[in-house]
Amino acid sequence: MAKQFTVQDFFRRFKDDDACLDHLMTVRYGERVTCPKCSKSGRFVRITGIPAYACPTPRCGHHIHPMAGTPFARTHTPLQKWFYAMYLFTTSRHGVSAKELQRQLGVTYKTAWRIGHEIRKYMAAVDGTPPMGGHVEIDETYIGGKNRGEGRANKMKGKATVFGIVERAGNLFTKVVPNSRRVTLEPIIRDLVEEGSTVNTDEHPAYNDLRDGYRHVALNHRAEEWVRGKHHTNSIESFWGLLKRSIRSTHISVSAKHLPKYLGEFEYRHNMRKHPEKMLGRLLLSF
Repeated sequence: MAKQFTVQDFFRRFKDDDACLDHLMTVRYGERVTCPKCSKSGRFVRITGIPAYACPTPRCGHHIHPMAGTPFARTHTPLQKWFYAMYLFTTSRHGVSAKELQRQLGVTYKTAWRIGHEIRKYMAAVDGTPPMGGHVEIDETYIGGKNRGEGRANKMKGKATVFGIVERAGNLFTKVVPNSRRVTLEPIIRDLVEEGSTVNTDEHPAYNDLRDGYRHVALNHRAEEWVRGKHHTNSIESFWGLLKRSIRSTHISVSAKHLPKYLGEFEYRHNMRKHPEKMLGRLLLSF
């Protein structure tokens, strides 16, 4: 079993801002850089006082700014605090609130909130959206809002519709969608899931046409049919449960506007769950 990357390991490796910047420079440009101005190759030299490196060729004067084009660009927050925030995101099962970041990093709430959202966007970008296939489960859920009386219309008021596809023992895809109609969901499925795959859903009519191109098995949840042999939607429903519990316990609530960022964060952790020791490393190698 791989050794867990502990907080002591983190501070040994990234002891200060200089160590973080050196890592960023190496990951993005390598140990030796061919200068785009003078075309000479060599090890760029750190410039005192600013987060940049200079071409070692005398009188060239070309500078490289490793933070440009990263989530850390145009920030006044020390780079080590950004790296540590990423460490916290990859070692938490339920996510990290802005209040917790504020306490751990010693920054203002506004700064903590921005750091959190930038990291969530970055995690989603690194995770990407690979093709899916084999045996997949598909489901939709509703997040946010408040029950405002009887009837479906009242109960659904203010809720965001979230659609999800998960491979058995594999990757997960989630997306905020405008509604749960067939015309909305089916094109996403056909775009991501390879033809011929086994697809498990509930009895929602939006999935009725999936028998064309897929081995579609729909479980009748209304009749309390949850499992039929190897067919079920337990994996995706388990993820929905974790997501909703985490939002309630860690974040209290999440607006529909920012919900896609939180989905990206939880999706990244799910897809890296078999290699938790590599979660931070993958982020730190993907700038």
